[in-house]
Amino acid sequence: MIHLELIHYIYVAVIIAIITIMCFKKDVVLPCIVGIFIIGFIYSGSVMSSIQILYRAIVTSSKAFLEIVIIIALVNAMSKALSDLGADVIMINPIRKLMLNGKRAFFILGFTMLIFSWFIWPSPAVAFIGSLMVPAAIKSGLPEVWAAVALDLFGNGMALSSDYFIQGAPSITAKTAHIQDPLRIVKASFPLWIVMSSVTVISSAIIMGRDLKKIKNIEKSEIENIDNNSGLGSKIVAIGTPLFFMADVIIMYIFKLKGGDATALIGGTAIIIMCLASIVNYKFKNALGKVPLYIKDGAMFSMKVFAPVIIIGAFFFLGSKESAQEILGINTNGFLTDIGVFISQHIKMSRISVILIHSGISGMLGIGGSGFSGLPLIGTLAQVFSSNVHIDEASLAALGQIITIWIGGGTIIPWSVVPVAAICNVEPFEIVKKNIIPVLLGITAVIVTAIFIL
Repeated sequence: MIHLELIHYIYVAVIIAIITIMCFKKDVVLPCIVGIFIIGFIYSGSVMSSIQILYRAIVTSSKAFLEIVIIIALVNAMSKALSDLGADVIMINPIRKLMLNGKRAFFILGFTMLIFSWFIWPSPAVAFIGSLMVPAAIKSGLPEVWAAVALDLFGNGMALSSDYFIQGAPSITAKTAHIQDPLRIVKASFPLWIVMSSVTVISSAIIMGRDLKKIKNIEKSEIENIDNNSGLGSKIVAIGTPLFFMADVIIMYIFKLKGGDATALIGGTAIIIMCLASIVNYKFKNALGKVPLYIKDGAMFSMKVFAPVIIIGAFFFLGSKESAQEILGINTNGFLTDIGVFISQHIKMSRISVILIHSGISGMLGIGGSGFSGLPLIGTLAQVFSSNVHIDEASLAALGQIITIWIGGGTIIPWSVVPVAAICNVEPFEIVKKNIIPVLLGITAVIVTAIFIL
């Protein structure tokens, strides 16, 4: 029989404070640091030990996320090298020619963003896809705000919530849910992701169609190719890059690579392409100096994204048994684990109530405007709930991941759509106004679906 003590109530109070601070659009790194210190002090009764616990928590979290940080760094370095070479322009130019009208431009722009975001993540993808394709989309009759919506929904929504190739999001969720293979999250998320994405995109397209009917006399012009004076080397790299990644996908399927092995293949491919692009662009002698710069830029980008997640994860790792024992010692079960068992012993929980509670918490975490920051708690809670109710933890974690990232990853939180808004020269609130109804419809549909299939 589990009995809750003061430290459990303090842990819950800190979580509530963190969620509340997120709702007020503030960063939660400092509250997480304070929370770890307080929990460490209550647990150990020593200031010195609590300082050591704070450090161990961050180290434990860093080790869990290290692989993800590295793969994002390498992919970003590759993206920068391709951009400097001009290979990205060559890869996109044929797609730009297909934009004959506003509706077609919306989907072409969106699916191009989806594919590129899967392989290089939305943040770098929006920069060069937006700058190269948005002008063409606007000329074809697509208003700036709907171009921004396309980039946003397909990139920050569809691509980031699935993250099938880089597997940053599934890896974070799996780590904190103590699921060894992130591919379990990927497989579990697929039907939920299809429902969420389909409902959101279709409803958005319907609303866009009504808007386009109201717009008259949009000036259209022929979509021209961008002349970037690219040479034979640039064209070879532009053709070779997608072929390399297609080969990776085939190899993954044939040899059944998954989890860390699949990530290693993508990461190794990215760094090879980065080196080849550097040599083609600068010749071998100058590439010796350029490759380290790309690596540094990629590492800086990755750490900017994940440094807060590491600290936030450090706090939530105290909630689950394995990581809590690594941080505090073997005499703890993990605070959220204890709380979950306590609740199951005193409150009758059903599969439906767990899905609704988990979805509600996921939505609140997303309000903070950083979908990844909420994933450590999502994974931990999925493990806790599934241990007390007959429900697959991977499916529950996948549901939370989808909801959290769709809300917080950059679709309906104004301060998280700023990069897309800047690229398309529209106000962030205008994007949110167009996104909010489709995204909420998608979330409702995915929760209903989860009730039936989980």
